[in-house]
Amino acid sequence: NSLPPSLSLSLSLSDRPRCEEDIHLFVMDLSSFAGILGNITAVFLFLSPMKTFCRITLRRSTEKFESTPYIITLLSTSLWIYYGIMKLPGALPVVTVNGIGTAFELLYVTLFLIFASSTRTRARTALLLVIIDVGVLGATILISSFMLNGDDVRIQVVGFLCAVLNILTYASPLSALSDVVSTGSVEYMPFLLSLCVFVNAGVWTFYAYLVTDFFILVPNAVGVILGAVQVVVYAIYWRHRDDSQEPLIISSDQANV
Repeated sequence: NSLPPSLSLSLSLSDRPRCEEDIHLFVMDLSSFAGILGNITAVFLFLSPMKTFCRITLRRSTEKFESTPYIITLLSTSLWIYYGIMKLPGALPVVTVNGIGTAFELLYVTLFLIFASSTRTRARTALLLVIIDVGVLGATILISSFMLNGDDVRIQVVGFLCAVLNILTYASPLSALSDVVSTGSVEYMPFLLSLCVFVNAGVWTFYAYLVTDFFILVPNAVGVILGAVQVVVYAIYWRHRDDSQEPLIISSDQANV
């Protein structure tokens, strides 16, 4: 026997909240999985300069390598930690991945200070470290804590700064792209790094879409586009690769979310 229309309608309406709750739980589980996957892909990016630092350690000299990308990346990961802490518990993957990134960047900067090729290089690295990673970071935390009213305003301001830094770091390989096009050689643009940038940015874009965080979504969407461009350029010029030399700079700038 069929149920009366009024009873069928009431049962249908009563099932709707349960269905919405199931969808919400599914999205939360999916976002947690995306966050874990993003942590894994980011670790590979943070590990990408390891070959460079093994060379620095063995030769006990930084030679012509630059410390600036790692100092800026250290600022970026530190700011993302601060941003994630303000949004806990929902932004736990952001805190963990950038905590790992901060540890790696501190190691890299420390090795730069230990094995600096000259006293001037060591002094310059130390000065940049103090100004950028102590001064800018400290000023951001103090201003947002004591001069901005409300958690939402703090999250908006710090999130905007994090997004700008992320876009700048994703855009940093553009100079290498111009060299590839002008020389016809991909010598200074490692394929695996470009591919990891593309995959990592894609994972974090998906995560940001699920949790509706535009400060993570926008810079990583830009990263997907720039990563795809790098992969395409490599595919065009890879036959001209010269394996007799290794890249002078391999940066982990793109690993932070």
